[in-house]
Amino acid sequence: MSDIRRVLAADGAGRISVIEEPMPSPEPGTVLVEVSASMISPGTELGGVSRRREKPSDGAPRPFGYSNAGVVVAVGEGVDRLEVGDRVACMGGGYAQHATHCCVPQNMAVPIPGSVSDDDAASVHLVATSLNAVRRLDPEIAESTAVVGMGLVGNFATQWLRVAGCHVVALDRLQMRLDKADVCGAHLCVDPTADGGEDAVRTFTRNRGLDGAIMAFGGDGTPAFKMLVSLIKRAPDTHQMGRVVIVGGARIDHQFAAALGNLDVRSAARTGPGYHDDDWERGADYPPVFVRWTTNRNMETCLDYIARGDLKVDPLITHRVSLGHAPDACEDLIQRPNIALGVVIYPKGS
Repeated sequence: MSDIRRVLAADGAGRISVIEEPMPSPEPGTVLVEVSASMISPGTELGGVSRRREKPSDGAPRPFGYSNAGVVVAVGEGVDRLEVGDRVACMGGGYAQHATHCCVPQNMAVPIPGSVSDDDAASVHLVATSLNAVRRLDPEIAESTAVVGMGLVGNFATQWLRVAGCHVVALDRLQMRLDKADVCGAHLCVDPTADGGEDAVRTFTRNRGLDGAIMAFGGDGTPAFKMLVSLIKRAPDTHQMGRVVIVGGARIDHQFAAALGNLDVRSAARTGPGYHDDDWERGADYPPVFVRWTTNRNMETCLDYIARGDLKVDPLITHRVSLGHAPDACEDLIQRPNIALGVVIYPKGS
C-alpha cells in the first residue's frame, strides 16, 4: 500500500484541487477504507465552497466529503464489527472524504449488500439525512405531503414518503430536478412559481390541505415557508395544523403564535442519534429497545431499501468522474445546477 493518499480539498478562497497527504493509520475503534466511489453533496459541501468564494481568506486547502463506499483494508484496536475485506458504505464529515483512502469510526461504516453498487452505496449519508427528516415528520399512511427542493436529500425524502404510504408532491423551480423526481416515483411534480402551481397542490390534496411538508434546501426559505403555510391544512376555526420539517440550511423570517396557528415546525439535524458522539462512533451503542434508530441502524435501513429497489439512486447521478476531474465536476454543480445533480467520484482514476 502506498504511504500517500490523494484527496479533494478546498482552500479559503473556495478553490478546489486534489492534494496529497500521508496515508492515515486507523486509530482505536476506526477502520481504514480504500475508497471505490464517493458522492458530492451539492448543498452542504458546495454551499460551503460558494460561501468561501464570497468571503475569501488565505486558508490552506482542507479535505472535504462525507459520503463514500469502499473496502476495509485495515482495522484499529477494538474494532469488532468489521473485518479486512468488507465492502462498506461510510459517512461523516471529516471521515468519508473524497479520497483514495479514509479512516472512519466503525459505527459510521456499514456492510454493503451484495446487490448494491458502490455508486449507490456512496449516497448513504444523503439518504440517511433524508430518512431522519422523514422520521421527524412522523408521517401516516395516505397523508398528503410535499417536499420543497429536489436536490439529492429532497428527492430521497420524497422517495421515503412514497415508501411510507403517503401521497407526495415534489416542488422545485428546476425542470431537470422535477423530471428526476418523477422518475423516482413522486406522485406529482410541480414548479410552485409557475401559473397554477399552488392550485395544483391544492387539487392534489382534494382541497383538504397538506398534512405535512419538508423543506430541503438552503438559503432564503421565507417565500417557500409562507407558501407551505398557505397550503397546509386548516381547522374550521382558521388555525393552521400539520407539520413542517426543515432539513436544509434555510433561513426563515416568520411570526409565530397566531400567525402560524397550531402548525408544528420541526428541525431535522443530521442522520439520527450517535453521530458526533465520539464513544458511540467508535463502537459503543445505544440500546435499540430505547433508541431504535441510531445513525448506524438508519444507514443499514437505507442500504436495505436500495437493495430491494424501493429507493432509487442511479437516476440521480448525472456525472461520474475520476478524482482528477472532480474539481471541474464541482464547478458544474455550483455554476449549472440545472444540468448537474449527483456527482460520483472514482478516487482510483487519475
